[in-house]
Amino acid sequence: MPVPVISEQDFENEVLRSELPVLIDFYADWCGPCKTVAPEVEALSRELEGKAKFVKVNIDQSKRLAAAMRVQAVPTFMVFFRGRPVAGEQGAVRKARLREMLEPFLPRAEGAIRAVELAQLLKQNQVVPVDTRDAAVYNRARIPGAVNIPLEEVETRLAELHMLPGEPVLYDRSGDKAKQLAETLASSGVPIAFLENGFLGWEAESLPIERPE
Repeated sequence: MPVPVISEQDFENEVLRSELPVLIDFYADWCGPCKTVAPEVEALSRELEGKAKFVKVNIDQSKRLAAAMRVQAVPTFMVFFRGRPVAGEQGAVRKARLREMLEPFLPRAEGAIRAVELAQLLKQNQVVPVDTRDAAVYNRARIPGAVNIPLEEVETRLAELHMLPGEPVLYDRSGDKAKQLAETLASSGVPIAFLENGFLGWEAESLPIERPE
């Protein structure tokens, strides 16, 4: 489904009052790069359906709005959250970068912790990462200070988790399995945090890695 085009009259309702973060694509019909990035914007809008809102503004039809937003060239992308502009970038921005702009404002799962947040909490000795991958992988590379409890053993070793010298934060390779396990535990009254995007997310942020071998 194409991203809807909104007018100046719609701006308050569609953008300023939106509960979700809104990505605005300022474009023009005569703009080549706008047409190039349109499929990427549409693909991302499908991926983030229900988590973020996507709208387009034609700068020739909404001149006052484009001027008020200081749009100097097209395409220009802006993220609005809770009625305020929180990020912006000019030019033919790729899908991964648009996702990065939205990421900090997306609704998050209960107990989700981002890699940079985990690094900060580790510095303050408030948490202990719990590596739920198998022992061989854990022994090759892990988050510094992590303990190893394989995924299938976590539920039978909950007492150990609560004896750790900090809040346990589960992680796996990509974050999916740890998230599922955290949701299962939360539904049975044992809320435990997990690392969003797992070990791969930690690596992507170029954070320190312990390699024992």
